[in-house]
Amino acid sequence: MTHAKNFRPLLYAVAILYACVSLLPFVWSVYTSLKPTSDIYHTFVPFGHLTLHSYSDIINNFPFLRWLCNSVIVATIVTIGNLIVNTLAGYAFARLRFPFKGALFYLFMAVMMIPSQVLLVPIYIMLAKLGWINTYQGLTVPFLMNAMMIFLARQFFLGIPQELEEAARMDGLSHWGIFFRIVLPLSRPLMATMTIFTFQGNWNSFLWPVLLTTSDDMYTLPVGLNSFYGQYDAYWNSVMAGVLLLTLPMILVFLVFQKHFVKGISTTGLK
Repeated sequence: MTHAKNFRPLLYAVAILYACVSLLPFVWSVYTSLKPTSDIYHTFVPFGHLTLHSYSDIINNFPFLRWLCNSVIVATIVTIGNLIVNTLAGYAFARLRFPFKGALFYLFMAVMMIPSQVLLVPIYIMLAKLGWINTYQGLTVPFLMNAMMIFLARQFFLGIPQELEEAARMDGLSHWGIFFRIVLPLSRPLMATMTIFTFQGNWNSFLWPVLLTTSDDMYTLPVGLNSFYGQYDAYWNSVMAGVLLLTLPMILVFLVFQKHFVKGISTTGLK
């Protein structure tokens, strides 16, 4: 106990140092976003010269609000879809008995081993045949489930004592009743964890939206911000302003769900 107390100041010092190093890129981004365009490449700019022009510029001179709306719609639909599909599939693999259950579960696990780049061409061809290129359906429907989240849900549900479900079954509840009245209220840590991971992954996604969109009005924020890069130069102050505005919703989501998120990460898979 005494040895642990002796190391505590060192641990605090390391944690503070790590926090400062981690914050440096964020501080640099904020500082760059406040620079005038003429001073982008100047290392130090007097505080009196800093301006909010880059923020007003991307809002007034670019379809930023449209890109924001697209990102909100896509991330929200995909997150809600994943919460529904992944929790139901995870509960089925954890509790129900059905033919080829083991084979199907290992098939889902095998999907996790496939790089997403391998799926670019087949998914694009299927969506093109359906006429879903440059549509909300194309940006959301193929991503309404996630094998990793199904595995996470299964491990969480395995950690819930079966005695609770058996008692509910003796009281006359069906599988659906047990799931919605007993299991789901106990799954807040799982739901928070899946919400953060899924929302963050789709909010910051660039590869699929840039592949599946062909017009400015369907761009999501990451794809739209890419238009600030020219062939020979880039408006770094506008880019950083957009990146910071892109980050704010993700920070808000994490602050709302962080309590349950930490609990879900620490307890998933433990009985």
